[in-house]
Amino acid sequence: MVFDDIDKRLLFYLQEDSKQTNKALSNKLNLSVTAVYERIKKLEKGGCINKYVALVNKEKIDKSFVAFCHIKLEKHSQDFVVSFEKEVNRLTEVLECYHISGDYDYLLKVLVKDMTAFREFMVKKLTTINHIGSTHSMFVINEVKHTTAINM
Repeated sequence: MVFDDIDKRLLFYLQEDSKQTNKALSNKLNLSVTAVYERIKKLEKGGCINKYVALVNKEKIDKSFVAFCHIKLEKHSQDFVVSFEKEVNRLTEVLECYHISGDYDYLLKVLVKDMTAFREFMVKKLTTINHIGSTHSMFVINEVKHTTAINM
């Protein structure tokens, strides 16, 4: 997909606040409401915009303990990889999971209430998944930067 400057600005504004009306966006972009609507539909249809979400304040819902877990599988067979990925997708505490290169196979971002909840997650859920050889966890001390916006 080719993006012109207006598309880039539109994506910026939508990432900033997707609840803005097309009228508000049209004023910012100096376009008609219809033109804004059509551009948004084009971005959605082209797969550039996947969905619209609410970003929840984790402190307000009492889930402010963030951990990153490195996971090493016992071996790298297709069956082990597929099985692990299927199981980790079922864990609601896991916000993100990446298959990575290096000493470990996966990196998980985990969100729970506190250290006690994290221990329970590790013992009762994560380490019960078959084919995990080892884990290594790190805990967030302070969130320095967190954004969901992608710079165009």
